[in-house]
Amino acid sequence: MGIMSPREALAIAQERDLDLIEVAPQAKPPVCRIMDYGRWKYEQRKKEKEAQKQSKSVELKTVRIRPHTDDHDFATKERKARKFLEDGKKVRVSMLFRGREMAHQDLARKKVLRMGENLSDVGDVERRPSMEGRQMSMIINPKSEDERKRAKAKAEAEAQSSEE
Repeated sequence: MGIMSPREALAIAQERDLDLIEVAPQAKPPVCRIMDYGRWKYEQRKKEKEAQKQSKSVELKTVRIRPHTDDHDFATKERKARKFLEDGKKVRVSMLFRGREMAHQDLARKKVLRMGENLSDVGDVERRPSMEGRQMSMIINPKSEDERKRAKAKAEAEAQSSEE
């Protein structure tokens, strides 16, 4: 319809038994529409629900280890975490403490960090190891497909250069 004064627009809206709705207040001049307010609110809710469906939520998987977890068992847990990261899931590496084990948090932290380093080709550490009660946890985010391919190519190139 073009540019008109707010008074004219309001008169037209009342004539048609509709509402005058400001849809873009930041524009110069502000943009308004003549429509049914209830219907507009319904459509806005519908759009929000659709956007929520489209957004991808990342699942969080937990891998639990203990300070005395043996190397073979540690490797098994690491393979499991690697599979989760390759599937695009976040991984929480959780170190559980019992009794006197709390006195050796430094050794446990090294073990958790080792897991993070070993998985650095498929994931990035989002949250460094931190204590929560009797549990130390670290969160690892999965890397994208492209980042994983680049890391793999770099590792292969380093392996070839060390052989020569």
